[in-house]
Amino acid sequence: MDKFKKIVAIEPVGLEPWAVERLRGLAAEVVMYDDVPQGAGEIAGRVGGADAVLLSYTTTLSADVLSRCPSVRYVGMCCSLYSPESANVDIRYAEAHGITVTGIRDYGDEGVVEYAVAALVRRLHGFGVEPWLGAPSEITGLKAGIVGLGKSGGMIADAMRFFGAEVAYFARGEKPAAAAKGYRFMPLGDLVEWGDVVFCCLNKNTVLLGDAEFARMGSHKILFNTGLSPAWSEEAFARWIDGDNLCYCDTVGALGGERFAGHPHVCCARVSTGRTLQASRRLSEKVLANIEAFLG
Repeated sequence: MDKFKKIVAIEPVGLEPWAVERLRGLAAEVVMYDDVPQGAGEIAGRVGGADAVLLSYTTTLSADVLSRCPSVRYVGMCCSLYSPESANVDIRYAEAHGITVTGIRDYGDEGVVEYAVAALVRRLHGFGVEPWLGAPSEITGLKAGIVGLGKSGGMIADAMRFFGAEVAYFARGEKPAAAAKGYRFMPLGDLVEWGDVVFCCLNKNTVLLGDAEFARMGSHKILFNTGLSPAWSEEAFARWIDGDNLCYCDTVGALGGERFAGHPHVCCARVSTGRTLQASRRLSEKVLANIEAFLG
């Protein structure tokens, strides 16, 4: 197996200690940074003459940065890679300049699903808060609408069904596997109007909820966003959240920033609920597998 000359993790990437030790066997030099760089200049300075770069989802590796670092031939995203549009690496530039970019999937979904179930149960039963329906209630019989039926959306749908909810979903197209489970496909507007609770499980930078959708969603609804960025236009959400509604997000990034973090109808955990001990292990294994496959 060939080795890299230098691997640089330009920010905290979540690799476990054993994985870092294995990483040191894959390059002549390995540099691990434990803070997030600020600005393109600092990012480019950290990359320097490295031929391999690792990063998570909190730093953007733009065409500008890559153009300043011509030695780079491999970028390992220690986070999900779904599409060029949602990636925090300029995939198009990388492809045009012979740089391989890999990402990982399906490593932190379990923790996100547990967060969604736990938060919903707490609100419905009234554990430490007022019960949402005025008296302790169950998920049984709840109408759960899922926007985006990928891995995490599908797992949340399955969890809701397990607890007795009625499940419907919106996606780019109808999914036979979902129909086989009894999940109904609905147009987006119909879904958000129908659901008692709506879970947005979308790729980063995917915005589907605007004024029309929030108008149809109406009042006394619970909205979860489990993505890395808001699933809504900011001002439309601002008007809706002032009503008799609730929104749950795990991170401020998913909420769209600090503007809404202190809102009385917003519950923001301020922690990535997909970052668990088990997820760290899965992430480490998949990042290493990608690097080793590249090196051959």
